[in-house]
Amino acid sequence: MTDQSKTIQQQIQNAFENKTACRIIGANSKQFLGNESNGETVSTKNHTGVISYDASELVMTVRSGTSLKEINDVLSANNQSLPFEPPGFSYDATIGGTIACNLSGPARPYTGAARDFVLGTRIINGKGEDCRFGGQVMKNVAGYDASRLMSGAYGTLGVILDVSLKVLPTAQTEVTIKIEQPVDVAIQTINQLSTKNLPISASCYFDKHLYIRLNSSEQNTLAVSKRICQQTSGVEIENSKEFWHSIREQEHEFFKTEKSIARISLPSTCNNINFDDEQLIEWGGALRWLKSDLDIATIRDQVQKLGGHAAAYKNFESHIEFFQPLDAGLKTLHQRLKQGFDPAGILNPGRLYKEL
Repeated sequence: MTDQSKTIQQQIQNAFENKTACRIIGANSKQFLGNESNGETVSTKNHTGVISYDASELVMTVRSGTSLKEINDVLSANNQSLPFEPPGFSYDATIGGTIACNLSGPARPYTGAARDFVLGTRIINGKGEDCRFGGQVMKNVAGYDASRLMSGAYGTLGVILDVSLKVLPTAQTEVTIKIEQPVDVAIQTINQLSTKNLPISASCYFDKHLYIRLNSSEQNTLAVSKRICQQTSGVEIENSKEFWHSIREQEHEFFKTEKSIARISLPSTCNNINFDDEQLIEWGGALRWLKSDLDIATIRDQVQKLGGHAAAYKNFESHIEFFQPLDAGLKTLHQRLKQGFDPAGILNPGRLYKEL
């Protein structure tokens, strides 16, 4: 448990004075996300430790370099967990990188995104100032919620030092149902089930099969599973935790490829997108992974017509924008935020968008 806040602050102050670009990293497990950003390395890897944890109040405050493993171990001892089920992509992945990238796992549509559980943050902005936003209680929402703004900013607005998070109890029982269905039918099935008061905590469609995870008390989970299996001819799988681990950490066979993978966000009720390429669908239809040789512009054009957007997630050429380009209004908003938090443009320049 070490506090490196003064060291990190001094680095940023020096960089601001010298107009030196900074590349902010933790365990560097998320380097493939976003555009490439170069500069002097500012590391949070040694800024570690659980600052406070009140299991009765379901609140934890940690330093940004603290590993997800350490956090999960502490929470697990109290039968609690991070509700947004973040992927790590490596053994030593940190909470700072997780929040900076707003990473959420299979539970995302059923419990909320990473940013939904951020109560407060402490950051070093682009001028080297130590800033605190939010607090440690859910009621602390007065004014502009800058703490959650750090979620998904990819370090372009500030170096996250500490983060306060809402945690939740872990469900007693987990069951996963496997249903053989065509993709359009599967999308309808999961959307219909999601409108009911059922303990659904994850869904995935791959290779003509829909997988639905249930988490609740033992009695409720088993009763709901039995009912769904009867209605859909589904069956319970034996390796539920291992299966969802492979989806969350992208160790599933789908992701083991040299082909390009696009990350597509769409309205969950949208029917199957008109591509012949292999897909893996999560989040009740709202998140669709497309493994394809198509160029990203073609993918984005069609997805945009359906009300969605696409990221050039893996194995695309580096000159391509990772995220879908912004329209004029959103671009102006991003520029103003960047100017406010990082007037010299030294923090992870170009990581979100090459022009910002």
